[in-house]
Amino acid sequence: MRIAVFGAGGAGGYFGARLARVGNDVVWIARGAQLEALRTRGLQVESIDGDFALGPQNAAEDPARFAPVDVVLLGVKAWQVTDAARAMRPLVGPATCVVPLQNGVEAADELRAVLGDGPVLGGVAKVFCFLVEPGHLRRPGGPAAIVLGELDNRPSDRVRRLAECLRNAGLGAELPADIHVALWEKFLFVASAGGIGAVARAPIGILRSVPETRAMLEAAMGEIRAVGRARGVGLAADVVEQTMAFVDTLPPGGTASLQRDLAAGRPSELEWWSGAVARLGAQASVPTPTHTYIYRSMLPTELRARGRLTFPPEL
Repeated sequence: MRIAVFGAGGAGGYFGARLARVGNDVVWIARGAQLEALRTRGLQVESIDGDFALGPQNAAEDPARFAPVDVVLLGVKAWQVTDAARAMRPLVGPATCVVPLQNGVEAADELRAVLGDGPVLGGVAKVFCFLVEPGHLRRPGGPAAIVLGELDNRPSDRVRRLAECLRNAGLGAELPADIHVALWEKFLFVASAGGIGAVARAPIGILRSVPETRAMLEAAMGEIRAVGRARGVGLAADVVEQTMAFVDTLPPGGTASLQRDLAAGRPSELEWWSGAVARLGAQASVPTPTHTYIYRSMLPTELRARGRLTFPPEL
């Protein structure tokens, strides 16, 4: 298949590298130092499944440099989705499908608002991979899969074809009965763990072992369950218990990208995680006190990272 990776960070970079390694025609949309590394050196991938390297890649900042593709894997941050949708129009032909890989529940709607309903699939990335430096990715463990499906949950040839392509590259491809349930299940985990982790400034092993923060995790997950169900998403009644059982299996030092970004003074996806829970909850008349607290508590740090707020000097 001919595949464009739009946003070559951890998730997009790893999936694109695996697909290119087995002979798919992969083009890359990137910028800055990562673009230069892709063009001149290629990609070095360290992975629990085995290390490998790719030579210089076909990469550009301007999507108009490339003809339409079969698939666009969208790996940008949540706040970049709408701009990316506008920019990717040259890549999108009549048969192109666009797969968002963001942690959240609004990316598909943002894409549809720009591109129309036709190209957009639902997608969930299951991978922990990060950029060590430009051109160098590291995946220390865990799954490496994409959950995907049509937004109306009908079976389709394009979904089956993409799933086969992913599996041929040694990646997982899951086709759930309801892609919206899959999106909200992932959201329930990452938004709660990331938000509580950011406020507590602690890794998952601490959050789950201290009774007070464990209770906060459960409360945050319960709010997302309530909001999702109010919006017609068929989340299981015991989804919080299932997710907490999963949390108890995770490496104790694990942290979410949101809490790492906030701690490092970088812009984060706060608005699209706890902010979205609070906003969507208000629309559905569902109380979300835990996520509202997270959002409001971390908002000054977020605004400072975006250059919209200046803190006075410390005394």
